[in-house]
Amino acid sequence: MSRIVRVLLAEDHAMVRGGVRAMLEAAGGVEIVGEASDGREAVRLAEERRPEVVVMDVAMPQLNGIEATRQIRAASPGIAVIILSMYGDRPYITEALRAGASAYLLKDAAFAELLTAIREVVAGRRYLSPAVSGVVLDDYILRVRNESSPSELEKLSSREREVLQLIAESKTSPEIGKALHISAHTVDSHRRKIMEKLDLHNVVDLVKFAIRNGLASLE
Repeated sequence: MSRIVRVLLAEDHAMVRGGVRAMLEAAGGVEIVGEASDGREAVRLAEERRPEVVVMDVAMPQLNGIEATRQIRAASPGIAVIILSMYGDRPYITEALRAGASAYLLKDAAFAELLTAIREVVAGRRYLSPAVSGVVLDDYILRVRNESSPSELEKLSSREREVLQLIAESKTSPEIGKALHISAHTVDSHRRKIMEKLDLHNVVDLVKFAIRNGLASLE
């Protein structure tokens, strides 16, 4: 790259995060301005450090990478987010793109692909790993043919999606309230509204929905 690009790394596995950092710094043209181990920290550091690019994992505690991407892009549209994930399933890809991600790569892709993605998003373009581009194309064709309805997740507010993820992570109402700085009573109210909007009737169904739609993982 012809200039130094400010990059924030968001990955909950320290060894993976360290490996990506080492490779980017060795390649040159990149300054790592911060590292986040969960989605909420990624949102905070993006606001504090003002990177040009965030390299974001999907499956992270507290706040998943897709919701973190949505919040970062809402607060700072000029920050490009590259999703670097082990998941190549349609829900993860399409929800990441809906959230505002500029690129989506699989973790088993060649490192050179990440460098290419950084160059592309800094130039204002999008980048999809060849391994996932077919999924996106198929999804687009289905929408054109069927005029598909909005995503189920789009029925929920940002706060409701946060609560849903923490429910799927087996957090209690007091624990969720403490993490989100709201009361346990408010958490319970959100849970009821989520169930009503999604027509779900118990916590097990909520957890299944969250996993199926990329808000949580089986890890």
